[in-house]
Parts: sequence; structure tokens; C-alpha cells
Amino acid sequence: MDLKDKKILVVGLAKTGVAVTRFLAEAGAQVTITDMRDDEALKDVLAELADLDLCLELGRHVPYSFLMADLVVVSPGVPMDIKPLEMARAQRRRVVSEVELASWFIKAPMVAITGTNGKTTTTTLTGEIFKGCGFDTFVGGNIGNPLIELAMSGAEVERVVVELSSFQLEGIESFRPHVAVLLNLTEDHLDRYHSFQEYIDAKLRIFENQGADDYAVLNIDDPLVAACAGKLKAKLFPMSRFHELEEGISYRDGFITFAHNGKVLRFGTEGFRLKGVHNLDNIMAAMASTLLMRCDGECAYQTVKSFKGLPHRMEFVEEVNGVAYYEDSKGTNVGSVVKSLESFDSGITLIAGGKDKGGSYEPLAKLVSERVSHLVLIGEAKERMKEALGHLTDTRFAETLEEAVDMAHRLTEPGGVVLFSPACSSFDMFKNYEERANCFKAAVRAAKKEETGA
Repeated sequence: MDLKDKKILVVGLAKTGVAVTRFLAEAGAQVTITDMRDDEALKDVLAELADLDLCLELGRHVPYSFLMADLVVVSPGVPMDIKPLEMARAQRRRVVSEVELASWFIKAPMVAITGTNGKTTTTTLTGEIFKGCGFDTFVGGNIGNPLIELAMSGAEVERVVVELSSFQLEGIESFRPHVAVLLNLTEDHLDRYHSFQEYIDAKLRIFENQGADDYAVLNIDDPLVAACAGKLKAKLFPMSRFHELEEGISYRDGFITFAHNGKVLRFGTEGFRLKGVHNLDNIMAAMASTLLMRCDGECAYQTVKSFKGLPHRMEFVEEVNGVAYYEDSKGTNVGSVVKSLESFDSGITLIAGGKDKGGSYEPLAKLVSERVSHLVLIGEAKERMKEALGHLTDTRFAETLEEAVDMAHRLTEPGGVVLFSPACSSFDMFKNYEERANCFKAAVRAAKKEETGA
């Protein structure tokens, strides 16, 4: 698409909006930026764009700009159902997400990964396997760098790996990955979507434009994921921890087996540094994606064996008085916490809570009853979490995360585990999940220092 002299409206000026704006301006478009925040709130962001000739509409959305634009590009944090966007679509204005725009200018074969949990680990590992096997690879999307940065750089890469949120998928038209991965589906972002089904529908758009020459990697252990198999136009490539597959990738008795078109490869899992049953799903998805796109099996295997995982995802922090402390601040929804709890048999003190996202806590009930000895709740969601789970185990409130760690330190017997896996977003008490994670780690290390006198 020739962007020169096109009237293009960029809605939302976070990191993605900044990258989109620069790309469009450098391509010769007439760019207008609109954001509900004012220029004072956006002064640092605007400083990054000071060298560009832009029209700014800040602190408001001007309907005329939406109705007169040749193209409207929406940042992921902006809901697609706000009134100005609905008006624009009604007037047949073209409204797309950043990943759709970027895809028009990217020719390299692409793996796109979505799901409620595990996206970032799977995306990162997929990129590492491609790089380890000698492919010049861009990794981005909902992780790290926006996809538009690859289009802007003009770099000639051989593989693209992109993590996609449901928000990004809402605004696609022709976006078509060669391999699309759906890891799992559990309730999330119900503070944005009107229903769980609406959220699922957004996720499933990852397969929308695939054809018979493409692959859809589905975790068939998840019944909601498995249910979409019959709707695919791409070749189904299933993955499972519970079933041996004649075609697909599966796990049994310490071995991952990749079977495709009569070719069978087996990989022992004993030496993997990435622990947890949920990470077997992430590893299988990454291996399936890369092996389907011409990576050597032994090379892929060696990369997986050396991969340590990512910060804030079931990260071991310290052992204090015989108790292991794990930080899982990225566990911002119930499905993620289910997988984290499954990694330990019993003796868990679970610290949870934060800004409620509107979903049910019921999927945690069985695991809390069977494995959690103490439940320490914080944040806005604590009352609702207590109502759902408090009768299942010893349950207490803490006003701060530091107080929660101190309480867990006193409650947990040697040999037990303190797991911080919130099942909620961080925005009631913290700037983001990273700040929340660092607060937890600091509190744990302070407890260790007090315990040892160091």
C-alpha cells in the first residue's frame, strides 16, 4: 500500500502508537494523532516525535478526524468499540490494528502465537530456536518491539515470530501467518469484553486468513481450543501432553515426539532447564512451529535444553528457612495460576490478589483445597477472592505485598513453598507487573536478611 499523502489517524499514543506514527510519517503520510490523555500527560512520548510534522488532537477524540481519514490505525490498548471507531466503520473508513498495517510490508514467513497464558515464553523460545538454527529472525508483537518496527527498518529477515494479544487480533483484515499457534483459552480481560465468547472469537481470528498451505498448531488438551479444529482452513497440527499422536507433537514418559508426514523425532526432557508442566506445552508449541519451518531437530533440541525461561514467570527467588519462594507476577489471570499451582504437590502458601479482571475464580477451587495450606490475599480483588476460595483453606488479608510476604514467612513450614501468583492485574497497587515483581523479590530478600542476620 502506498502511504504517501494518505490521511491517516493513529488512535492511542503508547509505545506501539509512537512506532506507528514514525513509520507512517517517514512514509510520507499526513498523520494525525488522537489520545484521550492531554499533552502534559504525554509530554515524554511527544518528545520522541518532536522532529515530525504531525497534527495532534489530545485530551479528546474529534469525530471529524475519524470520518475523514483514509486509514485509522488503532493501538492495542484502545477498545475497538469506542463510539468514534464505530462511526468510522459505519462510514466505511478502514480501521486496522498495528500488526495488520505492519503485515502489509513484511514478506518473511511468520509464526504467530496467541493464547491466554504462555505466549511470551513460547514466542521467546520459538525465536531462540530459529536463531540457534541459523535463521535471521525478528521477534516482537505483544512482546518487546512492535511488529511495525521491522517494517520500518526495512531489514531482510528470514523468519518472523510474533506474539499476539486478543486486542491486536481485533483489528486484522488480511494478516496471515504461515504457522498460527493457539496455546489455551481461559477467562481473561472480561473488564474489556462483554463475554468470554467475545474474547475467544478475538483469539480465533489468528486463523482467519490462513490457507491450505499453512499450519494451525492447537493444544487439543484444552477443550475450547480443540473445539475450533473443525473450522480451520489451514492444516491442523495438534499438540498434547495426554495423548500420543500419529500426526502432531506429544509428550509421554519423559519424551516429546514430533510426528509429521511419516517423519518421527523423539526428544528426552530430563535435561530441560525450563520447569513446570505448563512449560511442556510452551516447549512443544515452539518446537512444532520451528520444525514445521525447516529447523533441524537436533539444533532445536539443544536450544530448548539451554533455555532458562523468562523473569516473572514462576521464577525462583530465594530459599528462606527451608521455604522456597517463587515469583509469578505475570500470572495475571486464573488460568495462569492453575498451571502454577499444578507445579507443586502441597504445602503452598499462595499470595494472590490485585485488580479484579471480572472472571470466575472457581477454576482455582480444587487446587486450593488440595494443595494450598495458606491463602494470603491483597488488593481490590481480595474480598471477591475470599468469597470464592476462603472457605477452602486458611485465608488471611494483607494490606500490602510486603505485609503478605511477612505473613507467609511466619505461616509456611520448612519444606513448603511460597508462591506469589496474583490471578489479577497489578494496576490497583503498582505501575505494572514488573514493579509488583520487584516489590515481592525485595520483600523476600529482606526476610532472608532478617532470618540470617546478614
